[in-house]
Amino acid sequence: MPVPAAPQASRKGVAGQAADHIRAAVLGGELPAGTPLREPGLAAKLGVGRRTVHEALNLLEREGLVVSELHWVAEVRELTPQDVEELYTLRAALDVLAMRTAAGKDTTALEAVVEKMRHARTDAERVALDIEFHDAVYAATGHRRLVQAWRAIRSQVHLFLLARAVGDTAYRNLLVPEHAELVAVLNGEDAAKAGQAAEDHLRGSYAKLVDRSGGSREPAGRP
Repeated sequence: MPVPAAPQASRKGVAGQAADHIRAAVLGGELPAGTPLREPGLAAKLGVGRRTVHEALNLLEREGLVVSELHWVAEVRELTPQDVEELYTLRAALDVLAMRTAAGKDTTALEAVVEKMRHARTDAERVALDIEFHDAVYAATGHRRLVQAWRAIRSQVHLFLLARAVGDTAYRNLLVPEHAELVAVLNGEDAAKAGQAAEDHLRGSYAKLVDRSGGSREPAGRP
C-alpha cells in the first residue's frame, strides 16, 4: 500500500501524525475512493501500533475522508450524489462570503498560487493548488470564524475536487484562467461582483461532478 512511513512522534501526537500520512495518501490520489483501510497493514507500514491507526482513522472519519461501520473495515469515502449536493451548497455559501469579504484585499499570495498552477504536472498537484488558492482567499478575509468553517469542510472539498479533476482535460485547461479571473475580480474591489464570481466558479465544478455521480444538476438550497 503506497502510504509513506511516518517519522518519529512530535508534539502533534502519534495518532495525529499517522492521520496526516493517511490523509496525504488519500488526497494525493494514492488511496482512491472505496479503498479499504485495514489497521494491521497501515500499522506495519507506518511503524505504529494498531490502536494509533484506529485513533488516526477516527480523526479522518470526523473530517469526512473515511467511513466505517461497526465490524466493518474502514474505507476511503466515496462521494454520493447527496454528499456532492451538500458540499456544493455549503461551500457555495461560504465561498460567496469569502470572496465578498476578500474583495480589495492583498492578492499577492493568490497570484503566487496561480503561478504555481501554471507549472503543475499532475491532477493531484493541480487539485492541491486549487485548495491552496482558496485557503489564501479565506486567509485574506481576516474572518476567523469563516476560516474555521472552511477548515471544517476543507478535506471533503479536496476529495470533491479529486473526483472531478482526475482525467478531466477541461479542468486542466481551465484551472489557471478561472483562478486568474478570480484574482482580477478581487482586485476590482467590487464585493457583489466577487460573490457572483465565486458562485459561477463553483457551478461548473458541481455540474461536472453531478454528471459523474448521477445526481441533480440543480442543487437544493442554492444560494
